[in-house]
Amino acid sequence: RLQEQLMEKKLITILGPTASGKTALAVSLAQKLAGEIISADSRQVYRDMTIGTGKDLDDYIVNGQPIPHHLIDICDAGTKYNLFQFQHDFRTAYNDICRRNVQPILCGGTGLYIEAVLKGYNLHEVPRNEKLRLELKDKTLEQLTEILINLKRRTQSTLHNKTDLDSCQRAIRAIEIETFNLRTPASKRTFLPIQSLIFGIKIDRNMRRQRITQRLKERLDNGLIEEVRSLLNRGISAEALIYYGLEYKYITEHIIGKSTLDQTFRALETAIHQFAKRQMTWFRGMERRGFKINWLDAEMPNHEKTQTIISMIEEPK
Repeated sequence: RLQEQLMEKKLITILGPTASGKTALAVSLAQKLAGEIISADSRQVYRDMTIGTGKDLDDYIVNGQPIPHHLIDICDAGTKYNLFQFQHDFRTAYNDICRRNVQPILCGGTGLYIEAVLKGYNLHEVPRNEKLRLELKDKTLEQLTEILINLKRRTQSTLHNKTDLDSCQRAIRAIEIETFNLRTPASKRTFLPIQSLIFGIKIDRNMRRQRITQRLKERLDNGLIEEVRSLLNRGISAEALIYYGLEYKYITEHIIGKSTLDQTFRALETAIHQFAKRQMTWFRGMERRGFKINWLDAEMPNHEKTQTIISMIEEPK
C-alpha cells in the first residue's frame, strides 16, 4: 500500500554540471507544480558553508514565498557526510513528501548520489580502517588513484564519486570503502529502485567556462575567503576543510600561506572546470548504464524549460 502511495507522484530529477542553472530550474518547476526539492549535492548539507557550495538560498524564494527544500544545512561543518547517510536521508524526505501527495523534485550535480537513490543500492556504513589508513598515509594522490582503480576492477564497482577525487583524504576514504566491499559482499537490495523522469541541463563548454569564472569572481567578492577564515577561527582544522575539496581546499591553502591569491584563483578556476567536465562524464555514464536523460539547452529561457518539463509530465502514457 505504501509503495502504491509513493508512486502517485513520479519523481522528477534535474541534473547538470556546476553553473548550469539547475537550482533555478528546479525552483521554477516546484513553484509551478507546488512541489518540494530534495538536494543532491554532497557539500550543501553542511551548515555555514554557503558561499563556497553555491547554495543560492535566495533562489528558493519566489514572489516572497519560500519553496520547500530538503537536505541542505543538515549537519555541521567539519563533519563528514557520506553516501550511506544521504541515501537514508533522501528516503526519509522522499517518503514524507510522497505521503503528503506532493510532487518530489530531486536536484543536484552529485551524480553518485543521484544514481544510488534511483537504482536503490543497499549500502553498508563503512567503518574506519586505521591499519589501512596508516599504510596509505605517505602515498601520493596518483598512487592512491591507481590503487583505487585496481580495487574497483576487483569489486566491479561503479559506486565511487570521481568528481570528488581531488585530495589524498578522499582517495584514502574511497580505498577504505572498496576494501570493505571486497571483504564484505553487498547484500541484496532492500530499497526498491525509483522510477524518475530525468532532465539534464546541457551547457556549451565555452559558456560553462565563462559562467564558472564569473561565479568564482563573484564568490570571492562576496566573502568566500572570509567564510573559510571564519570556519578556521571556529576551530575547524585546515585538514578538515581541505577534505571538502575545491573552494574550501584552495582557499584554506591560501589562508595558511601555501599560495598567493592570484595562484589560488588560477588553480581553483582550473579545478572547477575539471570538476564540471567530470560531472558530465558521470552523467554520460549514467546514460550508458540505462538511464534516459532528457537534455535541455541551458540557453533556453527558464520558463520555456519549465514548460517543456510540464508538457512531458502531462503527456498521455
